[in-house]
Amino acid sequence: MNREIALAFEPKRFDTGAFPFEEIPNQSKLFIDFQNNAELVGNFYPTKNTDLKTLSQKILENYKVDRQALCATLRDEHDELDASEETFLNIDRLREDDCVAVIAGQQAGLFSGAMYTIYKALSAIKLARDLNSQGIKAVPLFWIASEDHDFDEANKTFVLDPDGKLETITNEPKQVKENTPVSYIKLGKNIGSTIDHFFRQLPTTDFSDETRVLVEQIYQEDETYSSAFAKLILRLFGEYGLILVCPMNRNLRRLSSPIFVEAIEKHEEINSRLHERDKELSAKGYHSQVLVGDDFFPFFHLDSDRKRNALRYDSNDNLVRSLHSDVSFEKEDLVRIAKETPEQLSPNVLMRSVVQDYLFPTICYFGGSAEIAYFAQNEVIYKTLNRPVTQFRHRSSFTIVDPKSSRTLTKYDLKFDDMFRAEEELLSGIIDKYVAGSTAKTFDQVVETINEQLNNLEKELVSSEPTLADNLANRRKKILWHVETLKLKFHRAEVFKNEVLHNRIDYTLGTLYPRNALQERTLNVINFLSLFGPNFLDWIYDSIDLDEKRHQILYL
Repeated sequence: MNREIALAFEPKRFDTGAFPFEEIPNQSKLFIDFQNNAELVGNFYPTKNTDLKTLSQKILENYKVDRQALCATLRDEHDELDASEETFLNIDRLREDDCVAVIAGQQAGLFSGAMYTIYKALSAIKLARDLNSQGIKAVPLFWIASEDHDFDEANKTFVLDPDGKLETITNEPKQVKENTPVSYIKLGKNIGSTIDHFFRQLPTTDFSDETRVLVEQIYQEDETYSSAFAKLILRLFGEYGLILVCPMNRNLRRLSSPIFVEAIEKHEEINSRLHERDKELSAKGYHSQVLVGDDFFPFFHLDSDRKRNALRYDSNDNLVRSLHSDVSFEKEDLVRIAKETPEQLSPNVLMRSVVQDYLFPTICYFGGSAEIAYFAQNEVIYKTLNRPVTQFRHRSSFTIVDPKSSRTLTKYDLKFDDMFRAEEELLSGIIDKYVAGSTAKTFDQVVETINEQLNNLEKELVSSEPTLADNLANRRKKILWHVETLKLKFHRAEVFKNEVLHNRIDYTLGTLYPRNALQERTLNVINFLSLFGPNFLDWIYDSIDLDEKRHQILYL
């Protein structure tokens, strides 16, 4: 059932709906059970249902990092990023011993990456505000995965043209060395033409110019992928007081040194427990997000060329070897590096959240379905390192239905789950119902008549020529196949003639379910800011219901 959201700052109301994740294609069993609070997943998420006031006390009791040094580093970083007054006030609030953090995070994608990045940030902001209203002092943080070296992923974004056609947009910086963290890669002189290409695909609206100015002011050739991402996120969420964390910062690395040292010293125990956890997951029918081999090691090494090299443990000679070079380390070497120059080490995906929750007094982390699977594994790392386990929540999840798509859904009586059907099937149903109903009925009557007459013939053949009756069954299938093929060709001809219908369905599918996946996994926020203007983010924030476990549909 749809409900309405009342917006206090604007005399407008939005219809919303919600759709169960289990009815959306390609959702993992672990994620569905997590959302439904199934008993099976309880062992993997021990704080999932813990009261936040109780959890806050435990987090604060176990927090050891020097808040003054931490917040001084954050202030310096945010000075360079030209952060808002609200953000600086939250950094000062984090200095206080009774303040906890609500965190979300994501890789630094081009032009902010996919929309789920925005939903993560807003979810953290919303919960932090809710906690403050309950008397639990909290600030929202966003961890930028600036050490990530998956450049192809960071360098890709999508734009939707006025016809609903999706185009992949990539930038072309100078030659990028393999395994280089995105925090070291500058956008380069081609970023101007990349921005131009992106905005030429967008429909022209009252907000196009100001949205383009925003992007052009931030995405300059000397900015890196992570610094531009950081500045954009701060511009979008400055008034909410969001604090950014860039983990490549040397001072933050040094504050993380103790947990680095402990993880290196206990890496074999971590490996053993991860293997045990993978068996537990498998026994309950769940998958592991990260393949953990016998040579697993929880860190990368950043060499003098700024390459992020994976490390693997060789038990034969008790050495840790770099996968992409001839360099090897004894455990004592890595412990010394962790103590003296921890900026040379980078936690892997299973270790990252443990470091994050050591560095900050994290009460809750918001992530997506993949991160939920990571957490089912790395929960054992928290326990191995004697760390309190952070509560994990799935971020809010939305499909934004623009007015044009909404009109199409209404005109043809389509529901959100109709977007999961193949386009040809969807169009055929619309042709039958709204365009050529009489012909569709005739096809149905022909099939009914053929079956009726063949049934009569079958009865006579059974009594007179049984062998021919068996032959008739095969021929029935062929006859009906020819009729169905003719019907399919008729549908295609009607769609070809009805260009308006075809375009409307193309646009609606491209907008609401692009690339056969949820909209939030493809489109980025710039598409929507250009279409709806700066109030768009406030509309989303106001629509977030942190208790909602389903995918939300927001009709603008």
